[in-house]
Amino acid sequence: MTTKNMTLWQAIETLAQQIPFTKAKIEGFLSTVLTETDNTGNDVFQFYKSNRIELGDGVEISNVDLRIKRHGPHPGFMVLDINGTCIKLDQVRSHYGEMQITDMPRGHSLDEVTSYTAKRPWGELSFSFAERNPVCLASIAFDPNAMK
Repeated sequence: MTTKNMTLWQAIETLAQQIPFTKAKIEGFLSTVLTETDNTGNDVFQFYKSNRIELGDGVEISNVDLRIKRHGPHPGFMVLDINGTCIKLDQVRSHYGEMQITDMPRGHSLDEVTSYTAKRPWGELSFSFAERNPVCLASIAFDPNAMK
């Protein structure tokens, strides 16, 4: 199945199966090229970004922010910035049930978010809604490190 035929929910579940994340796995699955960002000075992690990726349900991944440890074992960390079709909190809850609020705006910027986190067998999956448009999903974070 290509990303153009895949829903956001299918993409999330398939991306979770790519843990531990690698540049090659994410590029292959999303049919995109990840380029290293200019975050020089960080000798622990490599930071990668992508171009826009369209999914079949009108959702757009405007950027993939992938972080891979340069040396030693680590499952990686990834954030998908979401645009296109507005995904509302009730839609997220219909797929992931009740979630914990793990971040809230502090009144400093319209880019601050309210994040709702679902525990998964592999770690935590967080859905963030920015103050700029609090009704629509802004990003999704995959945090395999959060495994307890």
